[in-house]
Amino acid sequence: MNRFSYHMYEMTLMSLAPARAWSELTSGVLKNPANPFGQTHIGKRLAASAEMFERMTRRYGKPHFGLDTTLIEGARVAVSEEIVWSAPFCSLIHFKRDLAAHPVKQPKLLIVAPLSGHYATLLRGTVEAFLPHYEVYITDWADARSVPLAVGSFDLDDYIDYLIEICHELNKDGSGVGLHTLGVCQPSVPLLAAVARMEAEGDMAGPISMTLMGGPIDTRESPTAVNTLAQERGTNWFRENCIQSVPFPQPGMGRAVYPGYMQLSGFMAMNYDRHVDAHKEMFQHLVKGDGDMAEKHREFYDEYLAVMDLTAEYYLQTVATVFVDHSLPKGTMMHRDHKVDTKAIRRCGLMTVEGEKDDISGVGQTYAAHTLCPNIPAKHKTHYLQMGVGHYGVFNGSRFRAEIAPRINDFIANIEHDMRGSKAPKKRLEVVA
Repeated sequence: MNRFSYHMYEMTLMSLAPARAWSELTSGVLKNPANPFGQTHIGKRLAASAEMFERMTRRYGKPHFGLDTTLIEGARVAVSEEIVWSAPFCSLIHFKRDLAAHPVKQPKLLIVAPLSGHYATLLRGTVEAFLPHYEVYITDWADARSVPLAVGSFDLDDYIDYLIEICHELNKDGSGVGLHTLGVCQPSVPLLAAVARMEAEGDMAGPISMTLMGGPIDTRESPTAVNTLAQERGTNWFRENCIQSVPFPQPGMGRAVYPGYMQLSGFMAMNYDRHVDAHKEMFQHLVKGDGDMAEKHREFYDEYLAVMDLTAEYYLQTVATVFVDHSLPKGTMMHRDHKVDTKAIRRCGLMTVEGEKDDISGVGQTYAAHTLCPNIPAKHKTHYLQMGVGHYGVFNGSRFRAEIAPRINDFIANIEHDMRGSKAPKKRLEVVA
């Protein structure tokens, strides 16, 4: 692949800026209720075409969580975001709830968001579902193109270091409140590795539970098209074809990255017809004046099309470790100079969640964590397979809210009951040996 394709992409975006500005202006003028031409069939089609052009040629910025309130024990309380820990490639966001009028002591839940192309806001629905029950924190990964080259590198080992540091940060107050963790998709591997490293060293700052959702623990199980592609092409192919240099005028100019736009191209190619049909429907909704349906399309694609760059060293190490060498399930994964020994995990409970129709992490890939952690007591291990959902349905949507989230709450409640002497009755769970 052309080593300057990222630069060409950036130049294309810049060259389209004037046309994009005119399209946005045209759309605004034609949608003005005071403009009679905008109410004609031709005017509506022109306005729809102008909006579609502007949306298809823009760079989508980082979305906002927009979670301003939550409901706790029947009372509506305010929620604000605060950064409680930061490093060059990650910040830790705390969704601080105003509990002054409704004091309640609840466990801490660290949600480890994927570093795989999209922003942490992709887990907005996940955060929202757990806000009534926990002090929720989430990893907010930095876009590599925004991190100056002088800051240094970031790889999978650094990722694991960050998770260990965050666990220490969340346990430093000595409050005795339980720390629970939840890794969605890609973070399942580094989260499991971080917990293993902490328990191997007797580090009591580690979490008392981890929930792994749709994660590639062992991609040899029910391999998907994504897994097969990585296995067949090998790490060198990705190094030669997917790594680019961040162009001017980005702050990370010169940094070797796996560009977000390439990742997005891969995502969309997997369901090309569906995305084409969605945009055709969007056009028709705009022409018909169906504002509600058009707004749903905007909300979805504002999130879906907002992508970030990954550092080359992190991306290539992840491809090699997780998808090509299968280092974790084979017992050969290393963190710095130490072996990642998942058998050392005894204190931390384990729950795995999979989706029946997951085409990214096949059924059995996340469940494999139970085999790798034989020394976790059976009563602190559970697995749930959600029927009828794909990859994104594992952590978002109606079935996640109605079926998956309540089971995770029950799992955490049981861990709290056993490890912290809670007086609350235990929940019934499907436990795996």
